[in-house]
Amino acid sequence: MTSIAQPLADDRRSAPGLPAPKLRRLRAAGLPLQAVAMAVSLLALVPLGFVIVVAVQSGWDTVVSLVFRGRVGELLVNTLLLELCTLPPTIVLAVALAWLTERTDLPGGRLWTWLAVTPLAVPAFVHSYAWISVAPGMHGLGAATLVSMLAYFPFLFLPVAGQLRRLDPALEDAAAALGQGPFQVFFRVVLPQLRLAIWGGALLVGIHLLAEYGLYVMIRFDTFTTAIVDQFQSAFNGPAANMMAGVLVLSCLVLIALERAARGSERYARVGSGAPRRRPRQRLGRATLPALALHGSIAALSLGVPAYTLGRWLWLGGAEAWLTGEVAAALGTTLALAFAGALVTTLLVVPMAWLSVRAPSRLQRALEACHYYVGSLPGVVVALALVTITVRIALPLYQTTATLLAAYALMFLPRALVGLRASIAQAPVELEQAAMALGRSPFAALWQVTLRLAAPGAAAAFALVALGITTELTATLMLSPNGTTTLATQFWARTSEIDYVAAAPYAFLMVLSSLPLTLLLQAQLKRSGRR
Repeated sequence: MTSIAQPLADDRRSAPGLPAPKLRRLRAAGLPLQAVAMAVSLLALVPLGFVIVVAVQSGWDTVVSLVFRGRVGELLVNTLLLELCTLPPTIVLAVALAWLTERTDLPGGRLWTWLAVTPLAVPAFVHSYAWISVAPGMHGLGAATLVSMLAYFPFLFLPVAGQLRRLDPALEDAAAALGQGPFQVFFRVVLPQLRLAIWGGALLVGIHLLAEYGLYVMIRFDTFTTAIVDQFQSAFNGPAANMMAGVLVLSCLVLIALERAARGSERYARVGSGAPRRRPRQRLGRATLPALALHGSIAALSLGVPAYTLGRWLWLGGAEAWLTGEVAAALGTTLALAFAGALVTTLLVVPMAWLSVRAPSRLQRALEACHYYVGSLPGVVVALALVTITVRIALPLYQTTATLLAAYALMFLPRALVGLRASIAQAPVELEQAAMALGRSPFAALWQVTLRLAAPGAAAAFALVALGITTELTATLMLSPNGTTTLATQFWARTSEIDYVAAAPYAFLMVLSSLPLTLLLQAQLKRSGRR
């Protein structure tokens, strides 16, 4: 039997399904946004240009000898296994948790939703720090997979839960009326409508797995990123490190191609008479205890272990660990950089998010790839590219806050783009067309109609970027002005000296300062369900 979701694909096509005159007008209205998106894409190509220049300067023979060697093959296998072992169970876990909290009568649903979002407040390397504190023997692929799932599953839970809240149950009712059972309705109707959220979140997680450094160093699992940083720290071997960065870029492009093929081109906005209603929650019955056990075990592993570890080290450190003035200074600097960087990054991705939904084309796909690939690069590669540019071309910008914010914007473009794109996809294009027909300029229609409807996604994008900046390490170490300290850099300095007691206050403040952002994410998730 043909999937019951097929009529949805026929009825809810993306912008190219509009009549030709309206489509031409829509794309013409997007020309200024396209120009801005191209400028951002050119900026995002700076790190890739840096890698290419180093490769050209090194010579073909050197490139071949550095890329086609046993060590690179070993790192490629490790990275591939990490992606394959982490992404599928993370998708299943996130969809299961989102379904239980959004579609069933699970007791304490709001609490479990918050507990599923809160692991974002715990930096990935703090997860690793917590686990090796309670289980010093943890290392290798198994440990990397477990900690990665616990650290990154909220990136999938958030968009899936948000999409579940906004789905109109009319199609599900129609499928049930045609004799489909609950499992058939889920796999043939609901799951296809979650495709954009699932694959967007999976792409974000996959990119983080490529670029993560601190988590895998602590549990002694080698990836391209750990090897790149080790090369720069031990021997400052630029050519070898940059060739591995080039392999990382190719890996990211493969992920982008897979995500684009999987997500399709369907629209997910509803336009018609009436309003979508919320589906009545399903009764769990005997499945209530297993559902509670699943949520409880994930909360214990992702939050309980870090809470226990931090509490233990804080208790051992006592009040003395807080008396240094570096703690307050690092907190203030971290909050200021997080707010400024998140604001800049969110504004920069608005044109690309709009184009990817409203005016898909070959050029748009190329520009979107530029926004995504840079998220797979380790912070050290982005930082070195900006250092080279500023030293050779714009020396006054070397080691300034502006350069550091530019690095943050480049590194966290994918976070902001994924969060904002899904919300714009759910804002009906017909409303934007109506605003322009009533005399609004394209920019005014975007600002007054689309972005208002997409406000939950914009807020979520801001929060996700701010969370990333709060815990960013390598680029901050290399690009921040002299004397600048953040919570992440101070934490890393203490753990590098195996002084876990002194590191605990910085880890605790990173978590504490990130909690309001997770509350914002949860609030926007609830708000999206009422739109």
